[in-house]
Amino acid sequence: MNDIRVVLIEDHDVVRIGLRTVLQIQEGIQVVGEASNGTQGLHLVKTTPVDVALVDVGLPGIDGIELTQQFRKFQQEHPDSTTKIIMLTMLGSEETVLASFAAGADSYCMKDIGIEQLIEAIRMTHTGNAWIDPAVASIVLRQMKTSIIKPAIQKQTIEIRSLEPEYEQVLASDPVTEREREVLELMVAGCTNVDIAARLYITVGTVKTHVRNILAKLCADDRTEAAVRALRSGIVH
Repeated sequence: MNDIRVVLIEDHDVVRIGLRTVLQIQEGIQVVGEASNGTQGLHLVKTTPVDVALVDVGLPGIDGIELTQQFRKFQQEHPDSTTKIIMLTMLGSEETVLASFAAGADSYCMKDIGIEQLIEAIRMTHTGNAWIDPAVASIVLRQMKTSIIKPAIQKQTIEIRSLEPEYEQVLASDPVTEREREVLELMVAGCTNVDIAARLYITVGTVKTHVRNILAKLCADDRTEAAVRALRSGIVH
């Protein structure tokens, strides 16, 4: 059986070196790369054959959540990439946990996890199963219960009205998602990125990514122009 190929994306040298030292002596696990910031980390997982990436949330450059979100988008275009992502962090807040899974993380571990549990998390995640640290399991379970009780929100293509033909064509080929519509509604209401992050339980970095996508889809140069076009098109009311 082939070794599980692991990369470490962690900005704290002591933590990263410690992880490498511990993992390298584990049977069946091979550390094949390291990165100390989000930009390097994203490039690493895009260009290196990797089975599991251990990603810190609080990375410089782009944070771990935005890295995960961008990498999942990359994987949609490159289905041969099957890398799984484990968030490894000291942050156990509800916002961070839910934002991590919303971005596409497979598993979530706290940094004070025991080595045996970390190895178990790597092996389980590699086989396609989620591993959730007991310290944050209650947050995930509560969210699951809420999702079951609430009617599922189906993805839908937003109807576009009163826009120039070229904008309609752009939106028809790449429609606004439900999450982007929620961000748009708050943008129209005048909320800052920090306000939007707090209301939607996502990070500021993730909000910035959504805003960039919205501006591109609406062919807008700034938030104000995007808000005007969203109102004209009927995306928000």
